[in-house]
Amino acid sequence: MSVEHHDHKHDHDHDHDEHDHKHDDDHNHGHSHSHSHSHHEFDPNDLHESKTKIVVFITAIAMVLEVGAGYVTHSMALIAEGWHMTTHVFAIGLTYIAYVAARKYAETEHYSFKRNKLLSLSGYTSAIILLFVAGYILFESIERLFQTGEIRYKEAIIVAVIGLVVNVISAFFLHHDHEHSDTNIRAAYIHVLADGLTSFTAIVALLCAKYFHLSWLDAASGIVGSVVIASWSFSLIKNSGKELIEFNKKVK
Repeated sequence: MSVEHHDHKHDHDHDHDEHDHKHDDDHNHGHSHSHSHSHHEFDPNDLHESKTKIVVFITAIAMVLEVGAGYVTHSMALIAEGWHMTTHVFAIGLTYIAYVAARKYAETEHYSFKRNKLLSLSGYTSAIILLFVAGYILFESIERLFQTGEIRYKEAIIVAVIGLVVNVISAFFLHHDHEHSDTNIRAAYIHVLADGLTSFTAIVALLCAKYFHLSWLDAASGIVGSVVIASWSFSLIKNSGKELIEFNKKVK
């Protein structure tokens, strides 16, 4: 009887151990599942970062193509459009840098920084550079009004159309819903739309110059482009400068 009683106790302890083991497994499994799930939460900034990276890449290629083709085809409209696209490469590039820096330094406890200061410093520097570029384009365009050269309209128009297509693709990538949007991605989207408008203007100017023999329209388009770049640069210098020195109105 004592042996049977001992076996019964052993079986009971064994069942109890299995129950505890199963409970621990279930608890550990549930804990590991929730833990792994927490590492895969959706972060809109990750999506925005990848989108801006793609847009910066394709826009930079189009920028180089337009500026280079502008000098080869002797089209001031194309040169101005290419340099205007440069302003947006800078702007969208700054947005991408902000996302990368925010992600990188958000994962460490050793450093801290203000993202708006990084954007302001980079924006201020690029705006000053582009202001000189605007002055150069303006000078060249005015000179072309009086010394019209032979413009290779066909090639210039093709490249301008490519630039417009790049802007359309970029707008598609940067299109966002209100739920997962922020000021950076909205600003980049507006930059692309504005550049698409200037691309369309350059195409119209080149077509009119070609088919209506109004070659001065190409130079005029360059002048307009230089004014747009200068206006954008002055605005950026003003706004980024205020951010850098923390220029704010005092609350009375």
